[in-house]
Amino acid sequence: MKLDKFTDYALRVLMTLALKAPLRVSVSEIAAVYGLSENHLAKVAAELTRAGFTNSERGRYGGLTLALPVEDIRLGAVVRAMTRNDDVAECFGANQSCLILPACGLRGPLAEAQEAFFAALERYTLADVTAQKSALAELLATS
Repeated sequence: MKLDKFTDYALRVLMTLALKAPLRVSVSEIAAVYGLSENHLAKVAAELTRAGFTNSERGRYGGLTLALPVEDIRLGAVVRAMTRNDDVAECFGANQSCLILPACGLRGPLAEAQEAFFAALERYTLADVTAQKSALAELLATS
């Protein structure tokens, strides 16, 4: 499995918010730290808010905050919510036109591998991946 950029950016946003909590952090500030497109990151932030991982406040002093404690944000839940219809193989999606699909034995193992990927991430929380707060904060400050 490979994370798409959207999901990767979502995880980075959450990690940044975890380090800066309880402060509100603007999308433009996060975009500047990572050298990412502010427009693209705004879409990521909107999806994180829609999925219930962040709160968003508009306006001059607006920004993002975590909607849940870091111990309650499971990486597997975030990746599942942010992954945008990325099927492990073409035959898992709407395109069911593969010639060998009726007799293919590949779908089962691929589905199992995909589920194992999510299950592994489910064992970790945002608190786990931001445990080295001072080192992460230092790296983000120098970016």
